[in-house]
Amino acid sequence: MVEDRVTDGRRIAELLASELDGREDGALDALAVVNADRDVEPTEDGALAYEVERRDADDEDGELLGGVYVHPDRIHVELREDVEDVARAAREAGLRTRPKAVRPPRVLVFVESGAEVKRFANVL
Repeated sequence: MVEDRVTDGRRIAELLASELDGREDGALDALAVVNADRDVEPTEDGALAYEVERRDADDEDGELLGGVYVHPDRIHVELREDVEDVARAAREAGLRTRPKAVRPPRVLVFVESGAEVKRFANVL
C-alpha cells in the first residue's frame, strides 16, 4: 500500500481552511476563514492565501488572529495572539516554529504536509 503525502502548499492551505470551517468542536467553532484569495499563487517567501478570525456567536466582526501564507511545498501561519503559548503548543505537536521579531511580536508556524493540518488545528 502506498501512502500519498500532501506537500503542495495550495492543497495544504485548502485542507486547513476546510478543517477550520468544518469543525464545530471546542474553540474551532469560533474560528473563521476570511479575506480568502482563491487565485493565490505560491511563492518562495509565502503569499497570503487567507486570514483567520476568532468570532463570538453574537459578533459579526471578529478578532484577527493571523494569516495563512502559501509556499510551493508548505504553508506558514503567522499568528498575532498568545504567541508564546502557540509556539510552545506547536512545538509539542511536532511542528516547526520561528518567532518574528516585530512589534507586537508574532510567531510563524510551518505546516509542511497534509498530515500536519489536524495537529495545527488542535494547536489553535
